[in-house]
Amino acid sequence: MNSDKTNRANLPAAILVFALLILWQMLAMGMDAAYILPTPIQVLQKLWELRGPLFTAHLPATMSVVAIGLIISIVLGMALAILMDASPVAEKALYPLVIASQTIPTTALAPLFVLWFGYSIWSKVLVTVLMTFFPVTITVFDGFRSVRTEMKELMFCMGADERQMFMKLKLPAVLPFFFSALKMAVPLSVIGAAIGEWLGAQSGLGYFSRRMMTQLDGAGVFAPILLLSVAAMLLTAVVTFLERRLVTWRNE
Repeated sequence: MNSDKTNRANLPAAILVFALLILWQMLAMGMDAAYILPTPIQVLQKLWELRGPLFTAHLPATMSVVAIGLIISIVLGMALAILMDASPVAEKALYPLVIASQTIPTTALAPLFVLWFGYSIWSKVLVTVLMTFFPVTITVFDGFRSVRTEMKELMFCMGADERQMFMKLKLPAVLPFFFSALKMAVPLSVIGAAIGEWLGAQSGLGYFSRRMMTQLDGAGVFAPILLLSVAAMLLTAVVTFLERRLVTWRNE
């Protein structure tokens, strides 16, 4: 029964994707310029041809950047959110800086990171962190602020201290917000890793796509982009699965 409902819910998305693929195929065939717009079939063929270097070298390099960047962003974002929730002074000092960090174009800072750290993994990790810590910080902070005052007062009347207040009330209340932030941060982390690799790297899917562009290989440019998209969707699906297992009360 549940599988039938899931299939029916996913049917409109599947139909739309199929229609877009057909439209893409028709446009690419009409242009007849594969170096500009290859067909989906050509992209899949190129992905299969390049499966060796893509899956054994470049995909692991990009996923390493994504994993390290996400871990740093989660730790940094949670720490900033907790600090701003605990101290009004910290909130007034840090909140404008967190907002200001997102006004600087990432593509302007990425070359500086390459200049400082070279082609090492850390230049790409910094780009990823810059793009992903913001949704974690702001969304989790809003989650802390959403805790009802009446619930806090009730726990104080029952003799709860600050630690018990945090563990028993605030942390469970903020979990849905945390997973929402994570679902935003995962695609951004993949984009950040690709941007960092595009602007300066020796491996990774972003680097490979740029290299194919210099060779005017349209299908070669799209193949790693397709792989990046699939990786982001799979990671988001994992986060959604964990959310359903851990935040069982959300639908209630």
